[in-house]
Amino acid sequence: MYYISGFYKFKKIYGVKKNKKLLSDIFSKYNIRGTIIVSDEGINGTISSNKKNLELVLNKIKKTFNFINFDSQNLSKSKFQIFHRGKVKIKNEVVPMGIKISKRKAKNHLEPSKWNKLISNKKTILIDARKPFEYKVGTFKGSINPEIDKFREFPDYLKKLDRKKTIAMFCTGGIRCEKASVYLEKKGFNNVFQLKGGIINYLKKIKKNKSLWKGECYVFDNRISLKHGLAVGTHSMCSGCRKPISIKDKKSLKYEEGVSCPNCHDTLTNSQKERFRMRQKQINVAKKLGRKHIFQKEF
Repeated sequence: MYYISGFYKFKKIYGVKKNKKLLSDIFSKYNIRGTIIVSDEGINGTISSNKKNLELVLNKIKKTFNFINFDSQNLSKSKFQIFHRGKVKIKNEVVPMGIKISKRKAKNHLEPSKWNKLISNKKTILIDARKPFEYKVGTFKGSINPEIDKFREFPDYLKKLDRKKTIAMFCTGGIRCEKASVYLEKKGFNNVFQLKGGIINYLKKIKKNKSLWKGECYVFDNRISLKHGLAVGTHSMCSGCRKPISIKDKKSLKYEEGVSCPNCHDTLTNSQKERFRMRQKQINVAKKLGRKHIFQKEF
């Protein structure tokens, strides 16, 4: 069994390059996979390993950066390793939005039970802060998606909102909303709330019969999508465009295993499709012979 932790912490970080080397060495020593982003404004990551090593490394991260608790942390389990490798990246911001957070405010973070009450109010403007392809996999009833592919462009959408309205925002783990809510507060918005721990926390704590969530939640790992109780979802990944595809998508005439899906069939060139077919042929032959292949996923 593999254990997964998604977390972030906004805190002034010194010696970013030095700490990158330290974390990379820790990843290697304890067989940690996943990604951590380090910036001078904080850290953001999702990592996976066995239970013992994961707990040990999480404690080392806290000790390295001199704090007791993460601002937000989600824990889940998987029968297979959800990442191929471990990576430590240095970025200007943990989430690229053009603003940096020095101090966060936790009072506007709502637990899933209180969140349901807030978004059931028709006067609440409910914003899905994720990318359009994530929104398509699943979202809350009545949510609005700004249809923005680059988060740095999000402020252009936010500044058009009515300051008098109650705003409720959500994303996968909470960090994108954290930045967006700080931006809105600086612009004079007084009633801005976010889902504590993001969708992952909601699906873990709220039972399906009391849920206002529809569909599945896309995640950036080999699970592809999650359902209530954080069970692995039904989506898979298109090898042509690297976007999630549903069971319905696979029934389309534009779907070809390892080659294309309805999202990319009409945009891929014949040359690309032929290349992808050759790749899929290698995979099929290896599977038939019971061998591993270079495109094989861990599970």
